[in-house]
Amino acid sequence: MSEDDAPAAAKLIVEALKARPPEDRGLFLRQLIAHAAAGLSLLEGARAASEAVYRLGDAVVARPGA
Repeated sequence: MSEDDAPAAAKLIVEALKARPPEDRGLFLRQLIAHAAAGLSLLEGARAASEAVYRLGDAVVARPGA
C-alpha cells in the first residue's frame, strides 16, 4: 500500500462506519486504532507504533476546540 492508497483505505473506514449505528461508531474507531497500533508494532516495532500513537494524541490536542 502506498500513500496513493490512502483514499481507498479511508473509503473502507467510511463504509464500515456507515454500516454501524451512530452509538457504535466511536467504539469501532477506538478498536481500529488499537488494532492498527498492534499491527504496526508487529510490522515495524514498538517504537514506531508508539510514535504513531503519540502523534495521533498530539493531533487531537492540537485541534482547535478539542
